[in-house]
This record gives sequence, structure tokens and C-alpha cells, in this order.
Amino acid sequence: MSETKKRQEHFENTKKCLETIIFMIKLVWKTKPVLLLVYALLLIGDVFDRAWQIFLPKLMMDELQLFLAGAEASRHLHTLGVYAVISVGASLAVGLIGSITGDHATQVIGEWFQEYIDIDIARQAMEMDFEHTEDPDALDALNKAKEGMSWYSGGVVGVLGEAQRVLSNALVIFGGIGVVLMTCPLLVPVQLVSLVGFLYFNMRINKIEVRHFEELAKDNRIFGYIFFQLSQLQYGKDIRLYNSVGMMGRKADAHAEQMVSTWRRQNLKSRSNNWAMDGINMLRDAVSYFYIGYLAITHRISLGDFSMCVAAASVLYQGLFSMANGLQQIVKRCNYAHRYLEYLQYPAAMEKGSRSVQKGEHIIEFADVSFRYPRAENYVLRHINLTIRSGEHLSIVGLNGAGKTTLVKLLCRLYDVTEGKILIDGVNIKEYSEEEYRRLFAVVFQDFELFAFSMKENVALADTEHADQEKIAEVLKLTGLLEDVEKLPEGMDTMIFKSYDEHGTELSGGQQQKTAIARALYRNAPIVILDEPTAALDPIAEYEIYRQFETLVGGKTAIYISHRLSSCRFCDRIAVFADDTIKEYGTHDELVNREGGIYAEMFHEQAKYYVDIA
Repeated sequence: MSETKKRQEHFENTKKCLETIIFMIKLVWKTKPVLLLVYALLLIGDVFDRAWQIFLPKLMMDELQLFLAGAEASRHLHTLGVYAVISVGASLAVGLIGSITGDHATQVIGEWFQEYIDIDIARQAMEMDFEHTEDPDALDALNKAKEGMSWYSGGVVGVLGEAQRVLSNALVIFGGIGVVLMTCPLLVPVQLVSLVGFLYFNMRINKIEVRHFEELAKDNRIFGYIFFQLSQLQYGKDIRLYNSVGMMGRKADAHAEQMVSTWRRQNLKSRSNNWAMDGINMLRDAVSYFYIGYLAITHRISLGDFSMCVAAASVLYQGLFSMANGLQQIVKRCNYAHRYLEYLQYPAAMEKGSRSVQKGEHIIEFADVSFRYPRAENYVLRHINLTIRSGEHLSIVGLNGAGKTTLVKLLCRLYDVTEGKILIDGVNIKEYSEEEYRRLFAVVFQDFELFAFSMKENVALADTEHADQEKIAEVLKLTGLLEDVEKLPEGMDTMIFKSYDEHGTELSGGQQQKTAIARALYRNAPIVILDEPTAALDPIAEYEIYRQFETLVGGKTAIYISHRLSSCRFCDRIAVFADDTIKEYGTHDELVNREGGIYAEMFHEQAKYYVDIA
């Protein structure tokens, strides 16, 4: 690596450290300032304890020498007693500070911050542009943020605790150097030379660890999926019925071995550096004790000074090493923790507008829209031109993979178009406020999600605190679910699933789909989008949904995606997707009678399976 690159890397590491530490101090001051008091008390106790370790041996030895030389016994025994009392008192005081503010307190506060960070990461994952949720790079960044702020860095307590120890060692070193310079000055260069060599090899180990952290990001994500997500109950039926336990186990073993292999390579690369550090320590101790012993034997220092020098040399080296190692640890921990800051500042995938959406009727227009997914080469949609007027009911049909759901994602601004533009009331949707724009839509995707909350909360979602129970009952009745809900133990307050409540109810696939439709209706948005809304419903329930279609959506604009073409008769217009674009467009009667048409062929093929074609 060139000197320029080394300097650039050093500058970047320093910048990351400062950003991370400043961020954490501000976070602590804002949320848990008591942690700063804890570190201040620990600093005072640690400095006093190690200073006393240096001076107590000299004081005790000097008194003992005077006593042995024939001085008055009572006087010096009294002084020794005072020193002993001070020593015991100091130990008790330091121990008390440690017990009050030490591991237990920092552990409790650390757990609080870990929960805070986890929630913050989850919030960012929910609020960031949807495009990132399907981006491997963003998923790796999420995983690095989680792991970087947990056991790799120790989180807030891990970084700031290391900083407190560095400051404590700096104060101890200042005093230790003064003592050593007055008694055995040559120990200073011995300690410094040893320290430089030790830190060099320690730095190499830290770089190896950081480099392997990068390699492990993807492996850890896969590890988390296999060992945690696959243990979820919803996968149980498929795993059992398809006898896939063995296959899952083999995948788990393979990825576990891959992770172990990475750790093994890290340990092998670090081994020689650890041996070099052990050798430096042994050589330093040999030179130090020989030098101090020589000074004592030649009467250049007293026995008291000898004791003080030995203690000061030990404390000085430990302080120098701990401070330098602590600085390296801070750099390493901050490199890990900085992944969290980077994730919070993950660049937006879409530009955001601020324009307000006008109330009233809305006209949707796709103007020569083409789209391909990020990192994909092929277009999913090409040259889409489509106008949907206020109150119009549009059915979108086509084979799987024709781009129907993608069109909805573009309209909802989960992705931005690659080419062309989408207009609402003649305005490019990129100009609208994201929050206001999305209020226009009530959507039921085919891969919708219900949550382990109450039925009422699942329907109301964002408006749970002011949920209108009468309105919830009304939409549940429209979807044919009210009678089922009234039979539940706690009615609308019954928890769905058993994730958090053993008395929760497990809804059937059809009931879940009706709940998702009820959620969309409760939102009361001017544009309703239903993507395969009856896929899990039985024919009778499906018929009831169709029969009440007008009641369900009323005068709202509705976009309806379905493979069951009988549903198209409830819509004003039909758009037939094929070959990445709209191939046919018109009413049901127009398209079903078009000779050789795609829609006509699809409709008549499906009609064969029904005795009566309405």
C-alpha cells in the first residue's frame, strides 16, 4: 500500500472515530446522562487506586527500613498502621465505587442502549426507500449495523467505556513517568520501545479482525436466516411434509463450516503476531528487572525507591500499553460502530418532493413509462401509456411475470420509473410529498402481511390509538368477516397468531385475506388497489366479494389485478399485459369478442372449467 493510501486510510479511520464518539456522547447526554457520571466515578477510583499502588510500597518500605535501623518503634509502627488503614479504606472506597458504578450498572445501561439501537435500526429499515429492502448491499449494510453495534464494538458502553479507560490511563501515565524519571530514567525508553513493537503487532491483529468482519457480513446474514428464520412456525408444514429437515440441516452445517473457516483463517493469520507480542513482553521484563536490580545493588536507589520504581514501571507500562491498545481498540470498535451511523445515513434511492396533494378527483397517467429493477439488465415494463380517470375501475390481467404488480409498485412509489413519468393531476409524482402522496392509496398486495397484534390493530394500523370500532365493524361486515370476529374470545381485541399471546387465534388463509381487504377499506383512500385479493378465498366468499364490489369501492378509483377473468366484468376497463407492455385495452365485451385476442383466448380457456358462464 502506498504512503498516500496509508495516510488516506489513517485520516478516514480518525474521522470515523471522531464522528462515532461525538455521536455517542450526544446520544448519552440526550437519553442517559447518568452514564457519564458513572464513567467519571470510575475514572476517579481507577486513578487513585493505581497511584496508591505506586507510592504505598515506597512508604511502607521506608518506614520498615527506619525501624530496622533502630528508630523508635512505636512511632513507625503507628505510621505503618496509618498507611494500612489508608490502604484498606482506599480499597474499600474503590471497591464501593466499582460495585455501584461498575460492571452491573454499565451492563444494565448497555442493555438499555442496545434496545434503543435495535429499535432505531428497525425504524430506519421501515422508513428507508422500499427499493433498499430488496437490495443485497442494503441488506448487508443492515446486518453490519446490527452486528457492528452489538458484540463487535460493544455498542455505546463498549466504545465510551474504552474511551474512559484511555483517559484514566493517560492520567496514570503522566504521574508514572514523573516517578520513573526521578528514580530509574532508563526504564522510560525501554517501556516505549517495547510498547511500539507490541502495538505494531497488535495493530496487525486488529486489521485482520476488521477485514474478516467485512467478509463475515454476508455469511452472518445467511447464518441468521437458516438458524433463526427457518425455526419459525410458519415454515413447519412445508419442512415436515416435504421431509426437508435433512436438507435444512446440511445447509446449516455448510454455512456454519464456512463461518468457522473464516474464523480459522483469522486465527491463523493472528497467531504469529501473538507470538511476537509474547516475546516482546518477556524481553521487556528481563531488561527492566535487571536495570532496577542493578540500581538497588549499587546503592543508587534506596529499597523504598526500588519498590516504588518496580511498581511505577509496572503501572507505567500497563498504562502505556492499555492507553495505546485502548486507542487501537477505540479505532477498531468505532470502525464497527460506524456501520450504524452509515446505515442511518444510507443514501435515498428516490428524490423526495414537498408538493401537497389537492383534494377532490384525481387522474392518473402513465406517460411512456419503462422500468427495470435495480441491478437487472432486462426491462420488466416498456412504453406503458395509460390513463385512469377518477372513479374508474380498471382490471389488469396477464400471465405471471407480465409486470402487473410492478406497475402498482411504481404507482405507489415503492420504486421510481426508469424512463418516462407518472402523473397525478398532471403533476409528476416525484414532486409530491411522500407522506401525502401515499395517503391516496389503499393497497392489498398478494403478499400482504398481518402482524401479531389484535384484529382491531391489524385493520386500523397507523390509526390504532383513535380507531373507530363502528367503522372497523362495518368494513369487517363488508368483507364477510364480522361474524367470525364476534366469535373470537375477545372480539376485535383478540390477538392474531400466538407469537406474543398463547391465546391468540390462527386465522385461515381466507380470513387473513379478508382482514387485509378490510384494512384497505378502513383506510378510506380515494384510490383502491387490489392485487389478487381473492386468491385464498373459496368460490362462495369470492362471489360475495365480487357481488359487493361496487359497495366495497364505491365511487373510488379502483385498480384490480386478478388471474380470474370473471372479476373483470365488474370493471370499466381492462388492460392486458404481455411482452412487457399493454397489448390490449378496452371493455370486457370489446376484448372478449376480439378474434385472436389474448384476453379472449384466456377468458374462454378459463370458462371451460365452469358449468355456467355468467
